[in-house]
This record gives sequence, structure tokens and C-alpha cells, in this order.
Amino acid sequence: MSHTIMPVRLGQILTGKVVEVLYNGFGVVMLNDYPIRMANAFTDETVKFEITQVNRKFARAEVVGIIDPSPDRVEMGKDYLLDVGIAPYVNLRYEAQLKLKQAQVKKIYETAGIAATIAPTIGMAHPIQYRNKTVVPIKYDGEKLVTGFIKRRTPGEILPLTDYYVNDPVIDQTIATVRNILNQHQVTVFDDDTQQGAMRYIMVRRGYYSHELMVVLVSQTATIKDEAIIAQEIVAVVPGIHSVVLNHNPRSLHLLMSGNNRTLWGEDVIHDTLLGIEFEIGPNSFYQVNPQTTEVLYALAAKKAELKLTDTVIDAYSGIGTIGLTVANQVKQVLGVEVIERAVIDAQKNVANNHVENASFITADAPEQMRKWQQSGIKADVIFVDPPRRGLTNELLDAVTEIRPKRFVYVSCNPETMARDAKYLIEKGFHIKGDVQPLDQFPQTAHVEVVTVFEPNN
Repeated sequence: MSHTIMPVRLGQILTGKVVEVLYNGFGVVMLNDYPIRMANAFTDETVKFEITQVNRKFARAEVVGIIDPSPDRVEMGKDYLLDVGIAPYVNLRYEAQLKLKQAQVKKIYETAGIAATIAPTIGMAHPIQYRNKTVVPIKYDGEKLVTGFIKRRTPGEILPLTDYYVNDPVIDQTIATVRNILNQHQVTVFDDDTQQGAMRYIMVRRGYYSHELMVVLVSQTATIKDEAIIAQEIVAVVPGIHSVVLNHNPRSLHLLMSGNNRTLWGEDVIHDTLLGIEFEIGPNSFYQVNPQTTEVLYALAAKKAELKLTDTVIDAYSGIGTIGLTVANQVKQVLGVEVIERAVIDAQKNVANNHVENASFITADAPEQMRKWQQSGIKADVIFVDPPRRGLTNELLDAVTEIRPKRFVYVSCNPETMARDAKYLIEKGFHIKGDVQPLDQFPQTAHVEVVTVFEPNN
């Protein structure tokens, strides 16, 4: 193919058959050897589409008509969720979503050259309205403040939303209430172009069991107009409100929140329970957004770890201690390591609040600290990791291969980086024990959680 002549052009309308759905949620139509990717297009469907972006490797398109729909397609009447990317699988029957995610994980492992059995995806009984946290941008439309999500391919344009579909509905109601209060006080909104204004985002968290609510006002400025009155008005009308916080985030980078929090009303944290352990959750705490499946996930990880009361467990990337504390009653000792100090402080509070006597957490670089424990004579029987989407570093993987625990339990929100890391471990003398287990932590979306257990050879 010529490097100057593309097989398609912008605005062109074509018809084709979808050959697969990629892990990012986009269906693929092939034009000779040239892939065209589009949302809301499922395997074996014939669709009409308009080309919206072209490069040398692939094109993007928008579906403008379904010629021959999949038997698994269900028209939910919520295509606005596709416009903002919240729920790319909203029009796919849920059982088909689970099968698709299993097939995607299988292909990812096969592409990495790893022989593994991929178990059927574990799903949810009620796969909507599950998120316990959301952060939404705000913007003025004339004199009216709106909340919603950024439209795909249109940075800065917010599609107003009232029903986010995947959120706890109380969170959606709270967002609307807080937005209206800010609107009444004519609080300014930060503008990237002028670098003027205050408010950037609204964040809401809700405890699944406790029903405690936290509202975080994310501002470019250290204070916002009428902040004390605004906090009192939120408290007066939001049921279950437990905390109102101002997060000062003056960064030019598009990070949603900084670590600079000031409580305007109530407590600094909310509380919730996970497998019988109570956790304090602050504005910046990493806490799984789907608490219902998180309990299934962590119970599954513990079962696959084959924990014994004589085991010493390392919880790397331990965060606020969610994995370590939920398995502490099944083992002799839990040692947690996390590089983010405020997360470790939260973990230590959670240890004290739950009267757990066999778990401790330390602020350190995980690979370095794991080696120190080994050098001091501590033998880890099981190591758990639940890293960010970028996966594990080679330094951490090398530390695991040096320690050679009986079992290494890898919980991942990104099967592509997990497969990369699995290949590295296998080359270093480990093998996969049992099935690779996908779990639908994020129904209606293109994401899936995966649990894999590794054992040293011989």
C-alpha cells in the first residue's frame, strides 16, 4: 500500500462485516488488509459506517446503520452512553458481553504465545448501577451549569447527563444536586484556554454497605466562592452525606485530583466494609469501584492462593490494605508494601480499627522492600499483587522470581499487560497454575478483571 494513498477517505460511507471486537471495545471491519475500527459494532454484524479518521495503520468510523444485526444486539435507547464512551457494550446482551471478554482474554494470551485455559467470565446478577465513585467535569452552557462527560473526539465539549447507567443512582442524584447548588452561587468554572475560573470537577463516593456519601469539589483555586455556605446547603439536602471536601488541584496537567484536601464539613473519610473488614476511604483512596464483584474477586484470589494458617503473605501495591486485610484471618502474617505514603497511613488505620494483629504495612519501593524482607530471613509463601493498568515492572517481577513464593497471585485490570508479565515470569521459571479467571468488574464497558496464579517450576 502506498504511503501517500489511503484506501479510504474522510466522510466516505461504506458497508462491511465486523470480523472481531478488540479489547478496547471497537469492532473491526477489514478493507483488504486495512482495519477500520468503530464503536457499537459487534462480531458478524453487517454495518454501514462513515469514516471519521484515517492514518496509515487503520481508520476510525462511526456506525450510521445496522444492516444485519447480531442476535446478541439489544437496542437500549441509550446511545448517548456511546457518545461519551461510558458503556460501549450497552447494546450487547449481557451474556454475550461475558463470552466476548473471555474470548478477548484468550486471544490476548494466545497472541503473547502463552498456553493457558481461560475460564468463563464471572458476571453480575445486576450488571448496571454498580459504581460507588464517579468524577464528572462541569461547564457553563450559557448561564446554566451542566455536568456530564466529555464527548469522544471533542475535547472540552461536555454532553450533559443525568443517568450515567453504571453509577449507583444515589451518586447520579447527588451530582445533580451539587451542580445546582454551585449554579445558584454562580461559582466560576476553570477554563483551559483563559486559565481563569475555579471549579473543575465534582467527585462523589458512596459506601455500598454504609451508604455514607462523600462529596469532593475539585478546584483550580485554593478556595471557592461561598464555600462554607455551599457545604451547608449540600448537607441540608443530600441524604447520607458524611463528608464535604475541597480538593485544590491547580495543575495544568489533566489529573483529576491532587492530594491537597481540605474538609469543609463532616469527617475526612467515609467508611465501608469488604468481606467483613471496615475500611476508611478518603478522597484519594484507591478502593475498587464495584464493591459487589470486589468481594467475589478477593474471595476468589484467596481461594486460588490456597492459603494456610502457617503462611506468610506479602501484599505488594497494597494501597489501603484491601487484599491484605481481607486474607489476614486465613494466614499467619501479612506484610504490605506501598510507595504512596498516605495510602499506607490509611492501611495502618484500617489495621487498628479492625483490631488485626498479624498485618503490617510499610511505605517503600515494593521490589526493594521485598528483597529486604527476604534478606532478613522472612520467607514469603504467597505474594499478592493488584497493580495499576500499566502492570508490573521488571524489577518487581525479578524480586518475585528471586523470592520464589509457593504461589504468586496476580490480580489485573488489564489482561494485555498481565499477559506480557506472564510471559516474563514463564521465561524466568514459573508456570500458570489452574485456569486464568476473568471477572466482570466493569459491566457494560470494555474492561475486565483477571486473576492468574503462578507457581515456580519444580
